[in-house]
Amino acid sequence: MTEPTAVLVLDYGTPSTESDLVGFYTHIRRGRPPSEAELADLARRYDAIGGLSPLAERTRAQANTIGRTLERHAPGRFTVDVAHKHTAPFIEDGLDAAIDRGATRIVGVVMAPHYSAASVGDYHRRAIAHASSAGIDYVGVPSWFDLDAFVAHQANAVRRALRALPSNTKTLFTAHSLPERVLVDDPYPLQLADGAALIARSAGLGPWTGWGLAWQSAGRTPEPWRGPDVATAIRDLAETGRSDGVLVVPHGFTSAHLEVAYDLDIEAAATAAGHGLAFGRADVVDDDEHVMAAIAQRIVETADAGGHP
Repeated sequence: MTEPTAVLVLDYGTPSTESDLVGFYTHIRRGRPPSEAELADLARRYDAIGGLSPLAERTRAQANTIGRTLERHAPGRFTVDVAHKHTAPFIEDGLDAAIDRGATRIVGVVMAPHYSAASVGDYHRRAIAHASSAGIDYVGVPSWFDLDAFVAHQANAVRRALRALPSNTKTLFTAHSLPERVLVDDPYPLQLADGAALIARSAGLGPWTGWGLAWQSAGRTPEPWRGPDVATAIRDLAETGRSDGVLVVPHGFTSAHLEVAYDLDIEAAATAAGHGLAFGRADVVDDDEHVMAAIAQRIVETADAGGHP
């Protein structure tokens, strides 16, 4: 009997308890522990959203929904599990567990729609290196921002949110910023622009007059990160006087974790309020069955095609 193909649903990782914060931050910083001030700031932001991020729970829900879809359409062909970039079980742990269960082929999908060599590509490179050392074939789903189900979900979320906002509201599509140096010849900015255009067109937004792009959650390092930052975009929008509201669409994220629940729902909302603008935030996809089914289909296509991202 052919062993099932193992599917790993991958995310960034998040602390499970407050005591995990130091290890989490240290892993992100490649072994450099955070200062007391940095640790206090991170703890403050987690406290503001209720103490813990829902990322791990929501990724597990996404994986479960993907797994049910795969089992319905290809009974016995796939097993599905979760692994993380910066917390246990790490990517390598997930691969080892799949190998221990007898998997000889593994497909990975990152719960981030758009590809950058520095983000999604890094997950897959780590997985390929570890799998190769064990003589196992690993293939990663490069991106999935263009899935019809994802575009439709986000367009519906935009239309739904706009109903509660002034008629002359500007829509800003946001995603995680990255350092300028890693974006040279990288597909990430173009995929974000193309993906936003697909959603905007489906939602019936006017070309550029009704929507734009912004970046968020840049790292606190001296090097330049891609902008404009969402707070800057909101301030600029208020200063023009051409809009009474702003709708933020975090199409680069799939669950309401720290970058959404704090950076947008608290910080960006406060910036908008401070400049007299109504504020709204479109829903993320979470574990929407239609989107997860479409991701499952892309997993099947990736498994059938082989190759590396």
